[in-house]
Amino acid sequence: MKGSVIALDTYKGRMTAAQITDGALTDLLVEPPEGVVLPGAIFRAICDRPLKGQGGMMLRLPDGQTGFLRQGKGLKPGERILVQVTGFGEDGKAVPVTQKVLFKSRYAIVTPGAPGINVSRAIRDDEARVRLLEIAHEVMGDAEEGLIIRSVAENGSDDDVAADIAAMLDLSRAVLADSDGDAELLVDGPDPHELAWREWPEPDQLDAAEGAFDRHNVHEMIDAARGAFVRLPGGASMFVEPTRALVAVDVNTGGDTSPAAGLKANIAAARALPAALRSRGLGGQIVVDFAPCPKKDRRQLEQVLRSALKAEGIETAMVGWTQLGLFELQRKRERLPLSRCLEAR
Repeated sequence: MKGSVIALDTYKGRMTAAQITDGALTDLLVEPPEGVVLPGAIFRAICDRPLKGQGGMMLRLPDGQTGFLRQGKGLKPGERILVQVTGFGEDGKAVPVTQKVLFKSRYAIVTPGAPGINVSRAIRDDEARVRLLEIAHEVMGDAEEGLIIRSVAENGSDDDVAADIAAMLDLSRAVLADSDGDAELLVDGPDPHELAWREWPEPDQLDAAEGAFDRHNVHEMIDAARGAFVRLPGGASMFVEPTRALVAVDVNTGGDTSPAAGLKANIAAARALPAALRSRGLGGQIVVDFAPCPKKDRRQLEQVLRSALKAEGIETAMVGWTQLGLFELQRKRERLPLSRCLEAR
């Protein structure tokens, strides 16, 4: 099936959002296990103890949870601060947080403490930029908060963009005014359905009715993503296997024995790798064992991989080739691994 589809449903009892492009799963968001703090959540936290030599501060969160603030200089134990979760905490470790609290929605991001109105550089049409700035100034007035207009706002209606800005501005003021009291969750992080609405582009088809996953064969796609095998065009394949230390990726040419088989398989793998990592929720150190191909083709392969990674938006550093001919990547851990999301309740 050609075109893009966003299907919203549940998988094994967990709220799930699936993005499908031309019949293939390109992104997947699954509700994590109970008790896992979602990125984007905002807490009133209590400073607990400084980490000497690191400049950080351990924080007390509600329900016995702890947070880690990397930049805790000037804070004192017992002090109350507002923090926002920046990522998933690893097993047994504190939740990473920041004091730079943002209020983010589909069209707008309100930035307390960082005044000014800015429009995404991805919006290049001058008329669209002027229109969005007029909307922003009308809603924000003389507000001290800052505002970032997101790129998707270019296609949003004036009323929707204005309502989005107003809602985030009101939320930011309500939260910042609620600074007294014990450790408390003030704003929960977005669930998979809300995150899909906020972050994914408008699809050709949105299916949020009961049975959406059955209609689009999403159950089978997720079952495949839980395994290592990834089918590539031309009979090639790729295996994506997480270990305790890193994510290992192996590329195979399949039955193609032509001189260009290695390069073709590697280019296909480079294009498919970001979606394979996203749908599995994988990050950290990644080592790719590409199929054998001449060293002269490495630059072309790197360009394809760089382009594919840039298009997805998750921070990934291309470290380079090892002496064994492996390619190393360092990817931000923005998601919880799919295997952990689907742990038994």
